[in-house]
This record gives sequence, C-alpha cells and structure tokens, in this order.
Amino acid sequence: MSNARATSLSRRGILAAGGVLGLGAVLAACGSDDKKSGGSGSETAAAKSGPWSFKDDRGQTVKADRTPSNIVAFVGAAAALHDYGIQVKGVFGPTKTKDGKADVQAGDMDVDKVTILGNEWGQFNIEKYASLAPDLLVSTMFDDAGTLWYVPEESKKKILAVGAPTVGISVYDRQMPTSLERMLALAGSLGADVDSDKVKQAKKRFEDAAARLRAAAKAKPDIKVMAGSASQELFYVSGTNLSIDLEYFKALGVNFVEPPESAKKQGGGWFESLSWENVDKYPADIIMMDNRTSAIQPADITEATWKKLPAVKAGQVIPRTAEPILSYDKCTPLLEDLAKAIETAKKVS
Repeated sequence: MSNARATSLSRRGILAAGGVLGLGAVLAACGSDDKKSGGSGSETAAAKSGPWSFKDDRGQTVKADRTPSNIVAFVGAAAALHDYGIQVKGVFGPTKTKDGKADVQAGDMDVDKVTILGNEWGQFNIEKYASLAPDLLVSTMFDDAGTLWYVPEESKKKILAVGAPTVGISVYDRQMPTSLERMLALAGSLGADVDSDKVKQAKKRFEDAAARLRAAAKAKPDIKVMAGSASQELFYVSGTNLSIDLEYFKALGVNFVEPPESAKKQGGGWFESLSWENVDKYPADIIMMDNRTSAIQPADITEATWKKLPAVKAGQVIPRTAEPILSYDKCTPLLEDLAKAIETAKKVS
C-alpha cells in the first residue's frame, strides 16, 4: 500500500482496522525487508562519548556528534529500551489506561516519569516534543515503506523539523528473533552493555522457551490455534504472514488457522474480518486474543456466538501480545504461555 493511500484513510478507519489486529493493516505494503540482524544489550547503560551512528531498518545510517541521551520513542520501543537500561525522556502511543495505570504496551516503565506526547492514535504534542530538546526519535515500522508507527502523517513534517534524527525498527514480515536482535543492537549503540550476564541469561531463557514451544507443537500437531481480536462490530482473524510473533510461532511448528489471502485483502493482508454471526467460521482448539486496550477483551465479549465456541467453552482462550515489547525478557513469556496452552489443550474443534 502506498503512503498516499495510507494517508488518505480516515483516523476512524485506521483505528477500526489497524487499531485492532497488528495495527499495521492500513499501512501494510507488499514485499519484505532484508532480515537484518543486530547485536545485544544490557541492564545498565554506560555513558558514551564521541561520534554515534546506527543503521536502521530503512537502510538509513543515522549519525550524531555524541550518543543520544534525550530520546523520545513510541511507547513499545521505549519499554524495550528500558529493559536494557536505556531511559527515554518522552513517549507517544498507548502509555496510560483511562484509570491512569500503565498500559500493557508500557512494560515496566514508570509512566509517571516520562513526558507523554500523545496517548492515542493521531496525538503527538509537538511543543512538548520540542521542549525536551530531543536528539533521537525511535519507533517501530509496520510496513516496508519506512512509516514510523504512531508518528502522525499530517504533522510528520513539523515533527521532523524539530531536528532530531529518527530510527525505525521493523516489525513487518520478519520473525521475532530478528526484531529482537535489531532492538538489542540499537540499545547497544546507545550505551547498553551488550555482554552482560543479564542479557545472555535472558536470551538463553528465550531460546529455551522457543525449544519448549517447538516440542509442544510437535507433540500435538492437531491442536489448531486461532489468533483473534474483537471490536464491537467485528471479529478479526489474523493471518500469520506479516506479524513477527505469528510468523515465528508458525516457524516453530504451531498449527494456525490461516485465512485465505483473498479474505485478508480488505485487512491489508493482515487479517480477515468476520461478523459475530460468523465467528465460528474456523474451527480452533486455542484462541489467542489481542490484549491491547484498543481491543475488547474476552471477559467483556457478550456475543452468544462467541460463548458457544468450543475453545471458549473449554477455557482455552489465552492473551496475545500483538505488539511484542522487543526485549528477551518480555518475549520469553509469550513463547512459554503458548507452549503451556498447547501442552494442556484438549482437542475440541
């Protein structure tokens, strides 16, 4: 999809489609990145001086006279950097819930100690941004066109005019380990200790969890998993071809419901939209449900057709972190939880 087309979509349309599954549907573009890999990071960031550079997933090499310290980032990227000891000054994207608590995408950050430039899609306070004297802006990317996630298209020029260089980390059409390595490489460039025992141990736990998931999938190849997301009007069934988590889980052997490409066309290739009357279209033994605040959570779904699904009746519904926080600490439980669900699942479809 072209940037022009993405820009022309209404904010409501973006929230309705992209705000539910993968959140990148309306920005999706054909093709794939070059599957770059990176380095590693650590618990505590050491101060660095001298010239700084980093080649991001747009293929752009960002340079500065010194290592950036006034960092502003999309909340999920900020949460990942936080896990490696890199603190940001400002964030944008879902940071606080309506009751003032940390959003699920904020990870372990203290959301009261960062400047929130915008908490919802389309919100980005440029005056606050400029007041932070930012020397780096970091976001993820859900397409291969270099679109920085949650940086509003309509105010992008003004944001860039503030002068801070930007870095994009791709979460599009690649597997989770690649995006993890890239975020780790960025953290390392910003001063994280890439050789710390904490990072090595976290990566080992991730690898062990991947091995566990692979074994679980191999032991129960007939267990069908569906990745879903709920809105008031529609139920969305995600395909596995573009999302970093589902692509990786599939590569480990998980048997996913896969809507045909023709059905995913309106969802930018990311998902198929179903009416609640047709929510039983695909048989599934386990349902993974989008845990972001933009989606209705399973406990709040009142549709009778949902309650009649075999997986729901069997209690085989688990959360799905549709936008993983790109640190090994945060991604390891995603593998472990799915492995446990498959290990304990009954065949109900």
